[in-house]
Amino acid sequence: MKKITIAIDGYSSTGKSTIAKQLAKALGYVYVDTGAMYRAVTLYAIRKGFVSETSEDFESLIAALPSISLKFVHNEDLGFSEMYLNDENVEKEIRTLEVSKQVSKVAAVKEVRTKLVEMQKAMGKEKGIVMDGRDIGSVVFPDAEFKVFMTASPETRAHRRYKELLDRGDDVTYDEVLKNVRSRDYIDSNRKESPLILAEDAIEFDNSDMGLIEQFERMHNYALRIIEKQ
Repeated sequence: MKKITIAIDGYSSTGKSTIAKQLAKALGYVYVDTGAMYRAVTLYAIRKGFVSETSEDFESLIAALPSISLKFVHNEDLGFSEMYLNDENVEKEIRTLEVSKQVSKVAAVKEVRTKLVEMQKAMGKEKGIVMDGRDIGSVVFPDAEFKVFMTASPETRAHRRYKELLDRGDDVTYDEVLKNVRSRDYIDSNRKESPLILAEDAIEFDNSDMGLIEQFERMHNYALRIIEKQ
């Protein structure tokens, strides 16, 4: 059966990674979490003092880009790949609210996007891939056979993210998370470089009132129908 490219875009905390992992596993495809790549670059920038809540030094970050190595390493015990930054497993560190607060700013830097988009295109050249992010259907794989744009209300997404962070043991408030969600929505949608947009040929998928099982079944059926037509 011919393989396709599946591009999943959408707002933060809409469950893009969850559904992408499920689809990849069900179809036997490779899964790539591009958000983890931008988060890893952001973590690097935070550690080097290039970005913080009060300052930004993107020139230094751009100069340091050749020194940043990113790769996904499959964890057999967990059943999915984890992000490595310069050979260090940073999967846990990149999921903190501290990184969430800075990642949209870092992701808006043209040179950062150029570097990561090149890597992403190379990963998907053989098809049989499920990739999620902000510009997968519009920039990375504009010819993807199956494009999805995921959305949900800011409040719903904030509740999901808040619970996730609490379960991890992070000390956060719901209001703080909601503020971050709305801030990221604005930056992602209004940045100059590859803004978050609904591609003309993408399926808009609002999962505000949808459970994980129903969401997966709908997406999986969509994908199977498209694959059968190839």
